[in-house]
Amino acid sequence: MIWNPKHTLQLFFVLLVTCSFVFPSGRVAADLALLQAPVKNQTTSVPQCTLTLRLVEQNQNGSKQNIPGMLRILDTNGKPLTLPELLKRGTGISKKSTSKQGGIHSWYVVPEEVQLKLLKAKLILQAFSGLETELTQKTIDLTDKISEDVTLNLNRFSNLSPDYKTANTHLHLMRLTKPECNEYLAQIPFADRLDLVFISYLERAVADKTYITNRYSMADLNALSKASGVLFGWGEEHRHNSSGYDEGYGHVMLLDIKKLIQPVSIGPGIMKQGTDGIPLSRGIKTALQDQATVIWCHNAWGMESTPNIVQGKVHALNIFDGGTRSSYEDSFYKYLNAGYKTPFSTGTDWFQYDFSRVYAAVKSPLSTSTWLESLKAGRTFITNGPLLDLRINHKTIGDQLKLSTEKNQITIRATGTGRIDFEKLELIHNGKVIATQKTSPLKNHFEAQIDLKLEIDQPGWIALRTPSPSVPKDPKRKQMTPLNEYGRELFSHTSPIYLEWEGRSIFDQNQAQMFLEEMKQNREKITKQFRFADDLERAHVLDVYSDGIEKLTGQIESP
Repeated sequence: MIWNPKHTLQLFFVLLVTCSFVFPSGRVAADLALLQAPVKNQTTSVPQCTLTLRLVEQNQNGSKQNIPGMLRILDTNGKPLTLPELLKRGTGISKKSTSKQGGIHSWYVVPEEVQLKLLKAKLILQAFSGLETELTQKTIDLTDKISEDVTLNLNRFSNLSPDYKTANTHLHLMRLTKPECNEYLAQIPFADRLDLVFISYLERAVADKTYITNRYSMADLNALSKASGVLFGWGEEHRHNSSGYDEGYGHVMLLDIKKLIQPVSIGPGIMKQGTDGIPLSRGIKTALQDQATVIWCHNAWGMESTPNIVQGKVHALNIFDGGTRSSYEDSFYKYLNAGYKTPFSTGTDWFQYDFSRVYAAVKSPLSTSTWLESLKAGRTFITNGPLLDLRINHKTIGDQLKLSTEKNQITIRATGTGRIDFEKLELIHNGKVIATQKTSPLKNHFEAQIDLKLEIDQPGWIALRTPSPSVPKDPKRKQMTPLNEYGRELFSHTSPIYLEWEGRSIFDQNQAQMFLEEMKQNREKITKQFRFADDLERAHVLDVYSDGIEKLTGQIESP
């Protein structure tokens, strides 16, 4: 079937004017230079060729089928062409090109067979689909052609889809019309080969008038699911900032909620009215009563993350959902070492600026509830490129392995594959790198494998990752990892396999003491600096920290 765009050229230019943002800070700014650049290869005075193009993948039975994916067309100087017939993959993302070939702005969505009007010249076509196919490149010469028919065969180097389903747990869109938003949601997640996307409601005074995804009802999302081939879930980002964009109590995703939990956003810093008198734990309690899923956002950012995790109210941590705010060590390992089994999750916050996704092992038919149950069980890995697998004594990610003095040797097999060279695998034991393996090229992708026998004499956890991306605001963590096709630093990390030793789980006393001190300091800061209507409001907020301190103190003092 030939792709016929729904929007006219006039609507295309409206879209260009309305879709310019700065990411990941969330602050909107004009950045129209890229979008308003002249479309040199589309002028009617220049001879053109009509290119009919499709992306094809071979099935296991040998048959071939058209698949969605991403396309980039370069001239012989390596400069990407503008393709107005197709949806720009970088819609909504500022022009922060991290490569000479334009990063995310050079790629376009191919939902099915398409027709393009191109210069009569020699051109380079590049395409891929999701994270599990190699990059296909083909040079074509249209110099003397009026029309041309091209099929790009995509080679799959991994097939996790029978066992794993992928999701973006954190997505909002703004400053699009409803038709533009529908087109974005119908095409981009499908072409990125996501199985599930959670659209979440959120509020900020004045700015939220442009938050188009706030206007989607469950009926809208159900219709979108049927039309797009991607399952859409719903939730809210429950959040507090003590000033416009500072830390405050933090941000937390409440997914598969039955209704909006009010107030969605808390505090005069974010809503320009009211007080700081409502803790996030109140909304979390309501969500848990409704059997919703609670995922802390932005690398455990916020003063209320630790007391809620200590009290067992958080199901997972979103890492790198909106930028690399902090490292794995700073935002994840400390909770694991203190004995809190908090799985990895991720998303993209504003627009799908990256491939970022969670792979979750789902045995039941896919639904929002079955996927979230797998997430809560810790059967996940996060990635924006490399694909990971970890097995210990036939246990898989999320499992618990019981060990003792009589049975203390473990056999580890860890593998990683990726379209981009991720350079090396790193095996992590209780927060420390204990083994590494460099990648090797295989055809048009890269692989690495670690096989290790290890004797264990203490409780703990083991996980697999690729090297950590840089943290822009941390001078100690400036080492960058390779960039993916969208111009983002590569990352990937499994949730752990837990090691129970002589009936005990890991509990690092020093880390627990640091959590106690953190909660005490935050309680003191809130008392002095935050705004409350009266002493009762203040007490409701401080009780969250006091309860966390009491529970953790009991764990420290128990034999």
